[in-house]
Amino acid sequence: MGTYELSAFFLCVSLCFCLCPIVLCQLSESQTNTMNRLRDLLNGSVTLNSAPDSNPCTWKGVTCDSSNSSVIKISLSGLSLSSPNFLSLLCQIDTLQHVDVSNNHLSSIPNQFFTDCGKNERLKLLNFSLNSLVGPLPTFQGFHGLESLDMSFNYLSWNIGSQLDELVSLKSLNLCTNHFNGSLPTSLGNSMALEELVLSRNHFEGGIPEKMLTYKNLNVIDLSENNLIGSVPSDIGNLSKLEFFILSSNDFNGEIPKTLGNISTLKRVAAHQNNFIGVIPPGITPFLRSLDLSYNNLSGTIPADLLSSSNLESVDLSYNALSGPLPTNISSSLVRLRLGRNSLNGTIPSATLATLESLTYMELENNRLTGSIPRQLGSCRNLALLDLAQNELSGELPAELGNLANLQVLKLQMNHFSGLIPIQITQLQSLSTLNLSWNYLEGPIPSEISRLEKLTLLNLQGNKLTGSIPTSISSLTYLMEVQLGGNQLSNDIPKMPRTLQIALNLSSNLFKGPIPSSFDNLHSLEVLDLSNNQFSGEIPEFLTKLETLTLLVLSNNQLSGVIPNFHPWVRVVKDGNEDIKNNTPNAYQHSAKKGKSVVVAFLVALAAAVFVIGVAALLVVSISRHYHRINDENSQSGEDLHPPQVVQGNLFTPNGIHRSNIDFSKAIEAAGETSNVTLKTRFSTYYKAIMASGATYFVKKLNCGDKIFPLGSRDKFGKELEILAKLNNSNIMAPLGYVLSTQSAYILYEFVSNGSLYDVLHGSMRNSLDWASRYSIAVGVAQGLSFLHGYASGPLLLLDLSSKSIMLKSLKEPLVGDIELYKVIDLTKSTGSFSAVAGSVGYVTPEYAYTMRVTMAGNVYSFGVILLELLTGKPPVTEGTELVKWVLRYSAKQDHILDFNVSGASQAVRNQMLAVLRIALTCVSTSPDSRPKMKSVLRMLLNAR
Repeated sequence: MGTYELSAFFLCVSLCFCLCPIVLCQLSESQTNTMNRLRDLLNGSVTLNSAPDSNPCTWKGVTCDSSNSSVIKISLSGLSLSSPNFLSLLCQIDTLQHVDVSNNHLSSIPNQFFTDCGKNERLKLLNFSLNSLVGPLPTFQGFHGLESLDMSFNYLSWNIGSQLDELVSLKSLNLCTNHFNGSLPTSLGNSMALEELVLSRNHFEGGIPEKMLTYKNLNVIDLSENNLIGSVPSDIGNLSKLEFFILSSNDFNGEIPKTLGNISTLKRVAAHQNNFIGVIPPGITPFLRSLDLSYNNLSGTIPADLLSSSNLESVDLSYNALSGPLPTNISSSLVRLRLGRNSLNGTIPSATLATLESLTYMELENNRLTGSIPRQLGSCRNLALLDLAQNELSGELPAELGNLANLQVLKLQMNHFSGLIPIQITQLQSLSTLNLSWNYLEGPIPSEISRLEKLTLLNLQGNKLTGSIPTSISSLTYLMEVQLGGNQLSNDIPKMPRTLQIALNLSSNLFKGPIPSSFDNLHSLEVLDLSNNQFSGEIPEFLTKLETLTLLVLSNNQLSGVIPNFHPWVRVVKDGNEDIKNNTPNAYQHSAKKGKSVVVAFLVALAAAVFVIGVAALLVVSISRHYHRINDENSQSGEDLHPPQVVQGNLFTPNGIHRSNIDFSKAIEAAGETSNVTLKTRFSTYYKAIMASGATYFVKKLNCGDKIFPLGSRDKFGKELEILAKLNNSNIMAPLGYVLSTQSAYILYEFVSNGSLYDVLHGSMRNSLDWASRYSIAVGVAQGLSFLHGYASGPLLLLDLSSKSIMLKSLKEPLVGDIELYKVIDLTKSTGSFSAVAGSVGYVTPEYAYTMRVTMAGNVYSFGVILLELLTGKPPVTEGTELVKWVLRYSAKQDHILDFNVSGASQAVRNQMLAVLRIALTCVSTSPDSRPKMKSVLRMLLNAR
């Protein structure tokens, strides 16, 4: 070949390579037409961010191959799609490999989709999760190349037979959070290629079939939160590739198979909340990273080698019946060790503590451990949580605790510790919870306590502490709860930090003199307990101005005078003060003793009142009309003297009667009258509003200012409420509409004449709630919460779940209220006196103090407290302590815990109450990871019938 020919050849080759991308970058005419039709079909509901003539490969959610010649992935996730018409169109793209239509509102899939897409051998992934699909699982014909199928978080039901038989390439199957029942499926692709099997949160029954264990490639098995029974087959050890084995929240029994130790790939075993019995077999953790066998019936001792594996990071054996000593050989890689609620004895081993540099959580509470806290514990420098509460530990607290620089929670309550509080504890700059209560500690509270700048809970009650409360306590600006009752403290009470919100307990000490005027700054406090001291003088008027106060305990002091008028939601306990005169109907008396002098005084006062009323009637009417409009949640400023003006309002209800009855101006006017208050919770106040037609509604005013809920976000506020108004559940209190004024936000609901569960259960109607009613209420609330937590587009959480937020349509029909608070209130923006705590006193989870997060597990804890209220008949704070702690204190005396007026009805009732008590104690577990999901709680309650 000559020079000319050679040059021409290279030029031709070069042109081919240059022009090749231009040719390959174009989709075929067929695919382009299909994509344009898809865009046009979806144009009414979503946007693909596409121009009319643009290349589909540039559209949002569309992925093409490297040469841009074929569409291989389409994602239409989270676009609120409800019509499935577009699905069949996707099947015309024969190069398509991935289809993701998750997080939409699809309720069905057309049959044509399965007929057409089943022929596409290239299709590898289908994701229909987080939709509203109903009915049985579709039959997949063809789909021979499909490797991943995700239909989780839908409403699919019935049993699963051979619908998946033809998926010969299937590697990952996720059907969690549906309503499937029957036996576990075993026809999961004829090629046995399955690697991941997730069937959790359904209603599967029976045991683990042997055929399931023939899928030798399985590396993930998740069967949690079903109704499975029986034992775990020993053949589980033959799954040589298994990495994650999840069986939690079922009814499995039998023993833990020792063959788990044969699987060298196994990383995690979670079998908590079952009925496993027997001993923990040795040798099951050589390869594990995480082992959770909590909430079972395991007994015997902990195997000596269980904690020694160098791979092990987390072990949870809490809530079993384990006995014997703690293992001495503990791996240095361990991060979390939970052995609480067993019967372990002996001492805390000191030999290996110095090597536990990774240990972050150590929870050994509620055992029978003896001896002292080893000084070597101070070498665990990464400890963030140390819980040794409710043991039989003794001796002095070691100064080495001050070396735990990362410690956030220290719980040593209900032991036998003595001596002084070591000053070194005040070096813990990250500490948020300090609980040394119910020990034998003596001496003063260290003045250096002000160093604990992040402290939110200080609980030193039930000791022998003397001297004064340090004045430096006022500098602890994160402090939300102070428990100093049951000591020998005296002298002047210093100014408390205005951040106190949950409780200030100074009961059973040696305080004298008048109630300190410095308490007037505690505008966020819920509970103030000054009982069993020597306070004298009158009850100060400023206490009535504490807007969030719900409980004031003044019993057994030397107080005198007339009780001032507190808000109707404040319970005042004042028995044991002989010179106090009752002048308010809401003062709560435990022992009402009425003498003749009181009767005479009442008659004289009544006659005088009649005369005064007759003379001053016109004046009273004019003044009351003027002042009762003043906002009862704020200071009485000039701008509050005029009714707020309606800025924006909207009705969501399609009910014509409601739409004609509701008058926004009347609603706001009703919310300006204190006489209309029917209920006050931490975040809102309920008013009774009678419209011009005579119809009655609830008007709920949100107790938050612009810095919590910016009224400039009106559109967002309305959209959030509109979503909640469409919730279709008989146990949910859905809003009818809302009104925004220049100062506040108001939400309207149907009126419920029975009031809240709190009012009925702890008020004059408590005797009308038999066990059948209480059980029905428990199930109804669980159904409502399960519905909210399982909401298709993501869980709806409760910011303040309590018996006050549960309304009663009847004595057996509850409504979960305040469902909108989590959506419209931002606690991170709270300032001033408004509460930054999610939840009411007695319902706040133990972990909230250091996580400051609202979670599903936190809602489960609050529901557990409600169950305890129904079981005991006692309020969330009882006998000066939280109900959960009171129940745990008397857990060995179940007859003492249950409300005898109910449990004494019959042995059958008592047995059912004891079953529900076990569920409640599971819900209020200290560890959020150990609490069941609401769906499991509901199932357990239904099984307790």
